[in-house]
Amino acid sequence: MKRVFSEKKLIKGLKKGKEASFKKAYFHYYDHLIGVARRFNFQLLTPDDFVHETFLKVYDNRKLLNEEVAFEKQLFVICKNLILNHLQREQKVIRLEPNFLKEEIEEKAISENIQFQKEQLYQLIAQLPEQRQKIFRLHKIDNYSYQEISDFTGLSRKTIANHIYLAHQFILKKVKKA
Repeated sequence: MKRVFSEKKLIKGLKKGKEASFKKAYFHYYDHLIGVARRFNFQLLTPDDFVHETFLKVYDNRKLLNEEVAFEKQLFVICKNLILNHLQREQKVIRLEPNFLKEEIEEKAISENIQFQKEQLYQLIAQLPEQRQKIFRLHKIDNYSYQEISDFTGLSRKTIANHIYLAHQFILKKVKKA
């Protein structure tokens, strides 16, 4: 019964911001919290970091301490929540980093490859006869329909289809050789 009373007294002192109560709590519960924190495998922080963070939380939120709940339980819950939240963030960071870097490298490679392919395509298009080049660009690059190209050029849709087919065959043949 005396322990419950001393915990209540300790909590009241903490709520009032008394330095002596805070020191007493720190020195009395430090070993227990270190024992709890050491059960977990941390990659970035140490058990000491979590114990110190727990006591900072207690101090910052001292007005919220409940005198009817054992102080040790309140400390344990705060420490446990800090640890679990950190472990979740740590796992996300560890899982994301390699994938993020890999995706960034892949995106850059894809972007460079697309740029290279575009340059190659434009070089191949430049090798086509002028009329075929113009029709192919209008259809494949500018996305005009056969009818729209026919209206621009005055050529029949069949002739336009033939130019596009021949340009396509020429480009495929050149790409296969490379």
